[in-house]
Amino acid sequence: MTLRFILNDQEIALETLSPSQTLLDYLRIGRRLTGSKEGCAEGDCGACTVLVGRLARGKLVYETVNACIRFTASLNATHVVTIEHLAARDGTLHPVQQAMVDLNGSQCGFCTPGIVMSLYALWMENEKPSRFEIEKALQGNLCRCTGYEPIVKAAEKASAIRPDAAFDAIARERDRVMEKLAAMKTGETITIGDADSRAIIPGSVAALADVLKEYRDATIVSGSTDVGLWVTKQMRKLNPMVFINHLEELQTLTETDTGFIIGAGVTYTEALPALAEAIPAFSRLIFRIGGEQVRNMGTIGGNVANGSPIGDTPPAMIALGATLTLQSADGTRTIALQDYFRDYGKQDRNPGEFVLSLTVPKPVPGSHFAVYKVAKRREEDISAVCGAFYLKRAEDGTVDSIRIAYGGMAGIPKRATAVEEALAGKPWNADTVEAARAAFEEDYKPMTDMRATAAYRMLAAKNLLTRFLLETMGDAQELRRFAEEEA
Repeated sequence: MTLRFILNDQEIALETLSPSQTLLDYLRIGRRLTGSKEGCAEGDCGACTVLVGRLARGKLVYETVNACIRFTASLNATHVVTIEHLAARDGTLHPVQQAMVDLNGSQCGFCTPGIVMSLYALWMENEKPSRFEIEKALQGNLCRCTGYEPIVKAAEKASAIRPDAAFDAIARERDRVMEKLAAMKTGETITIGDADSRAIIPGSVAALADVLKEYRDATIVSGSTDVGLWVTKQMRKLNPMVFINHLEELQTLTETDTGFIIGAGVTYTEALPALAEAIPAFSRLIFRIGGEQVRNMGTIGGNVANGSPIGDTPPAMIALGATLTLQSADGTRTIALQDYFRDYGKQDRNPGEFVLSLTVPKPVPGSHFAVYKVAKRREEDISAVCGAFYLKRAEDGTVDSIRIAYGGMAGIPKRATAVEEALAGKPWNADTVEAARAAFEEDYKPMTDMRATAAYRMLAAKNLLTRFLLETMGDAQELRRFAEEEA
């Protein structure tokens, strides 16, 4: 009946809390730790960034997270570190903080605590970060007034300063924190609250199945990068909320000769290294999902389970031929991922079922796979259109098989079956693709919203197919000409 975690250097035990209370509200209102700021309340600006440490496969891992959409109830057996914990005991600033001062990395200062925490996480893990790695660490932090150049220079300067380990709070306390977190991981199910406001933290996957058998209308929360906005933006009352981000059974990623079995709790950050080597196009897509904080929290399984028509990963996995395994107290079943999405807001998930894992095949030798995301911003933006393509050609150059899937073009992530039929068995060339473009109207009737008009979406979807053709044909000059004409 008690939620336990460490906040900076204090052990916290909570017997009462609202399941939808955000970590940011707990810090600012409950603990008066006001260094973390609320800017967007949706995980975009990074002003609320803190670190959360957790035991993962025997190691203590610290990651940046957005406190504005992270729920307090998701923190059992973790170590939360805020900006107030960085300076030395005598008040001496941490090297990252001092470098920001020395190089004028702050003006109004509102975003500065979040930027410092992102750079601190980088400082801990990388003694000599490249410019690319610094910019990657800052993807999820927006600064409106300073400009990023002095911030990047501060990161470079701080990386060269390595005081005695006793200076840094996390380095100094690591062994003690690991012991305390291990003791907090009891494996028991924690239930806090009453019938009107209940948070449930299952102790295992089997316990999760039992909980969902009893509470079939429960909201499952993993990374909360979507569910957090249901609370902060839509003001939805969710009850009960079942938190699963701590379940290591769901955080396994197994590579086989033919593909990957990705547990539903594997985050984007955890999936990146393996996918980058085996399916580079997929990993490049993940790099454009949110900022570092969102990738540290969000899970591939959650991106699928929510069934959003603009989720980034489903089109890529549908094109690759992925399958989905669902579990309940009655057992498991596996379906093609494309069949999971039925209609807007409706998925093939029975009451009491949850996503257990995804099986994602690797592209076979000689095939071509690509995925393209079209959005108003390159980083930290939701797709207007996301297109994925997987092609195998016969020896004579004709299309042996092709799978095409789009997000943002319908109420669900959806295959372009009419376009595929128009391409099948035909020569893979410009004439075939040009003729197949007309089939898009059979597959899709996109909508107009704040991200794009229906006409823009349709044209973009067609042009992505043409882009895929040009890339697979290796025609760099024609691809540049096509891009210039479309621009």
